[in-house]
Amino acid sequence: MKKIFLVLVAFAALASCKNTKALLPNVSGKAGEIIVVIEKADWEGGLGSQVRDLLACDCPYLAQKEPLYSLVNVAPGGFGDLFKVHRNIVFFTINQQLDSTGITYRHDVWASPQCLVQIGARNAEEAAELVKDNGKTIVSFIEQAERDRVIRNCVRYEERDIAPNVSAVFWGSPHFPMGYKLKKITDDFAWVADEKQYTIQGIFVYKYPATRDADELSMDRIIAKRNEILKENVPGMFENTWMTTGEYMPPQIEFFRYRGRDFAQVRGLWEVENDYMGGPFVSHSFYSPDGSSVIVAEAFVYAPKYDKRQYLRQVESILFSWEWAD
Repeated sequence: MKKIFLVLVAFAALASCKNTKALLPNVSGKAGEIIVVIEKADWEGGLGSQVRDLLACDCPYLAQKEPLYSLVNVAPGGFGDLFKVHRNIVFFTINQQLDSTGITYRHDVWASPQCLVQIGARNAEEAAELVKDNGKTIVSFIEQAERDRVIRNCVRYEERDIAPNVSAVFWGSPHFPMGYKLKKITDDFAWVADEKQYTIQGIFVYKYPATRDADELSMDRIIAKRNEILKENVPGMFENTWMTTGEYMPPQIEFFRYRGRDFAQVRGLWEVENDYMGGPFVSHSFYSPDGSSVIVAEAFVYAPKYDKRQYLRQVESILFSWEWAD
C-alpha cells in the first residue's frame, strides 16, 4: 500500500510540473503597453532616452502621431505582484558586480501569455548600448507576443463559417474572430469586416494570375494591382468613388518568412477617390501553393474618432493567422 501511495505522489508531482504554466494567472495590462523596470535616475537619463527612442517612437503609417508602445516606468523596488503579471515587461538589472551581461528573452514567467525581456549590464551606458545593438530583436519579440495573443483569441473565438468560404476560393484563409462578417465573395475577391458605429476593421483577400516575373512582388506591381482590384470591388459611399492607395505617404515594402510562408508586406495609407475617407493598411502578397496565382491578404482600419494603433495591430495580426486548407 505504501508503494502505491508513493507512486501516486510521484505522478502527482509530475503532473504538477507539466501544468505549472496552466496554473499561472492571466496577464494584466492594456494591449500595446510595456512595463519598463528601471531606476528613475536611469529612466530620466540617457538609457531611458534610448529605450523611448526604440519602444515609443512614432508608429509607422498612421495619419496622426501615436507611439509604437505605451511605456510605464516602475522602479525595481516597486516591482511587486501587481506589475509582475503584466503582459509585456522589460526588466533592467544594472550592477557593477554582474558576472555576465546581455539580453534574455523569456515567456510566461509570472503570468500567461507573458513576454519578458531581461537586460543585464554593469552600468547604464553598457545597458544603452545593448538596447541600441539589439533593438530590432527586442521589438520583434514583443511584437510577436502581442500578435500571438490576438491570434490565440481569433482561434478560440472564431466565426467558424467564414474561413471555409474563403478557403474554397483561395486555398487558405486567416482565422476571423467573432464580430467579423463576410460582406462579399467572388471567384477572386473576398471582403470580411467588423463594422461598428465609428470604426471599421476590414480584411480583403484577392488573387490574380501569377506571371513569375522577377518584379512581380515589387512595390509598383503590388500597388498597381491593388488599385485596379479595389476600384472594381470596393466602391465608396457616393457615385464615382472607390478605395485606392494614398499618395501623401509613399508605401513601404518588406519581405518576410513567417512559419514557412514567404510574403511581401506593404504598409501604406488608403483613401477614397473623390471623397475624404482614409486610414492605414497592411498587405501580405504571396504565391498560391501551385504557384499559379498571387494571393493578397490585406488589413485596413477606418477609425476617424480614435487612435488607430491598436485597431491596426489587431486586424494586422489576423493576417498572420493564415492557414492553408490542407
